[in-house]
Amino acid sequence: MKHEICIIEESNRLSDGIYELWITTEAARAAVPGQFVMVYPKDKATLLPRPISICEVRDNMIRLVFRVAGKGTAEFSDLVAGERIRILGPLGNGFPLDKAEGNVVLMGGGIGIPPILELSRKLKAVNPVSILGYRNADTFLSKDFAEYGNVLFASEDGSVGAKGNVMDALKASGIKPDVIMACGPMPMLRAIKAYAAEQGIKAYISLEERMACGVGACLGCVCKTVHKDEHSHVNNARVCTEGPVFSAEEVDI
Repeated sequence: MKHEICIIEESNRLSDGIYELWITTEAARAAVPGQFVMVYPKDKATLLPRPISICEVRDNMIRLVFRVAGKGTAEFSDLVAGERIRILGPLGNGFPLDKAEGNVVLMGGGIGIPPILELSRKLKAVNPVSILGYRNADTFLSKDFAEYGNVLFASEDGSVGAKGNVMDALKASGIKPDVIMACGPMPMLRAIKAYAAEQGIKAYISLEERMACGVGACLGCVCKTVHKDEHSHVNNARVCTEGPVFSAEEVDI
C-alpha cells in the first residue's frame, strides 16, 4: 500500500456512464482480485479520494472500471492517455482464491461486475461460471468474461438472459454451486447470503460502501458483524480494511 502518481495509458467509455482507465502502477505487483485503490481528484473542491475496485491486472498495469456518480468520477471520465493521476493502493482484503473448489459460481451486479473479472481470470483453471446482472442489453465487459469460462446473464427488463437478477439466473440455470463469490448492490448480496445459508454452502461477498480514507482511520465504512471484534468488543468491522470481501456468514446485512 502506497501513494503513487501514475500514468494513464488508456481511457475509454465502455457504456452509458461507465468508463475505464488503464494505469501504470506499482500496485499491479501486489493486487489481488477484490482489492481496490483510492483515486484522488485534481479538483481540491471534491476533497476526498474515491474508492474504485481493481477490474484487471496486466503486467505493470491495472484496469479501473467505474460509473460516473458525482464530481470526482466525472473528472476521472475526462482523463486521457498521458495524463497523471494519484492513487493509494492496493487496499483491502480480496477474495480467498484457495477456497474456490468444486462448482464455483461468480456473481456480479451492476458496477459490482468489474471486480469479478480479475477473479474469473485467476480462477480460469477451475472453470467458474460467471453470472452477470445488468439493467438492460448494455452488457459492458461481457466479452471479457467470455475468455475465462461460461457466462450467464440476468437483466431487469428481460432483454438479456433471465429476467430479474443474478439469483433468478442461477435458479433458472439449475446449477448447484459449492462456492459463490460475489460483488454487487446490497439487496443482491442479502439474497446470496440467504441462499448460501439455506443450501449450506460457502459464499464470499464484497461489500460496496462509501469510504473517506480507505485505510480504516475514519470509521466511515463500518458494517455490522455477527461476532464481536476482539479489540473493540463491538459487532462492527471496517469494510476498507477487514473487507471489502467477507464470508457471508460473518456479516449481518
